[in-house]
Amino acid sequence: MFRFETAGESHGECLVATLTGIPAGVPISLDEVNHQLWRRQQGFGRGGRMKIETDKAEIVAGVRHSRTIGSPIAILIRNADWKNWTEALPVEEIEGAEDKKKPVKRPRPGHADLAGVIKYNFSDARYILERASARETTARVAVGAIAKALLKEFGIEVLSHVIGVGSVRLERPVQWEEIKQLSEKKEVLLNCVDPDVEQEMKKVVDEAYRTGDTVGGIFEVVAHNVPVGLGSHITWDSRLDGRLAQAIVSIQAVKGVEVGFAEEGATSFGSKVQDTIHYDRQQRAFHRGSNHAGGLEGGITNGQDVMVRGFLKPISTLRRPLESVDLETREPALAAYERSDVCVVPAAGVVGEAMVAIVLAQALLEKFGGDSLEETRRNFKGYLEQVKNY
Repeated sequence: MFRFETAGESHGECLVATLTGIPAGVPISLDEVNHQLWRRQQGFGRGGRMKIETDKAEIVAGVRHSRTIGSPIAILIRNADWKNWTEALPVEEIEGAEDKKKPVKRPRPGHADLAGVIKYNFSDARYILERASARETTARVAVGAIAKALLKEFGIEVLSHVIGVGSVRLERPVQWEEIKQLSEKKEVLLNCVDPDVEQEMKKVVDEAYRTGDTVGGIFEVVAHNVPVGLGSHITWDSRLDGRLAQAIVSIQAVKGVEVGFAEEGATSFGSKVQDTIHYDRQQRAFHRGSNHAGGLEGGITNGQDVMVRGFLKPISTLRRPLESVDLETREPALAAYERSDVCVVPAAGVVGEAMVAIVLAQALLEKFGGDSLEETRRNFKGYLEQVKNY
């Protein structure tokens, strides 16, 4: 079973990810893993932390001679900022450590701060924000790069683009080729396929910078060349659309998800949004007249591009802090400020790619199994023959 976990704090020594269930023989490129980590750090609106960290993955188990060996994969990503926090967050209690702590006594609205200190009975929110921080997604992106490497062996690609920042939204349809070209750019502004719309998005971020505010938006993840038949309709937790939705909403600051064109469908008549079915006798294949369903019907992939959107709220930490309460005195106070971003929608899209890739890799291995890549590929080819001859 493909399964992963992450560990680590935002300002701790490192982030750690462990991954089990990958077949032996999958080609892994550290350069590609690090490229995905680089992509996560890009985008107009990022904060000072991105100037400190140059994320590099160290694979310390499970990959040898650039191929997986079937055993658990362990990945380390060291935090360059740790050198500034060694006395504030030591592993063992040391003399004078209490005086060197950097407590957070004024919880930030919209963050896990207050709920966390109450749940874990802490006197300040430092430990809560250290783990709740989106810095954790660095480890997810590294795992996602491994998942993408597996999917690539079966012709499946996963990419993202931004369709909304604040009130500015891209309204036209987007083709896969546009997203592909966008992913090859060496400089990332807001990762929108339309340069004119992207400039309008930048104005929104500029305004947030000017006023000490933050801004959210919408990213779309597209999985291309996904075969029909991943996922299932038979139980609630095997439906792939539900699993994808949970994966996207698990990303920090994501408060909503849309599979396909769900919002449009909810306000339209059925005759306008169902994807009509056709059959090409020459190609001996079914196809659809549109893709409003986002590549999923009844919790099963239908052979079209899988499309999932994440709705990202504005980051909780504002340079112009909101009203809060001091945890010690219970008196009104302004919320604490931790170095933060203004807009992270492009980066959230990269994390979204990782989560979609992970879910699709899980579903692919559930269907085709295999302890080695060759075994999985053999099962996959046999299934494609079955589909072709249906």
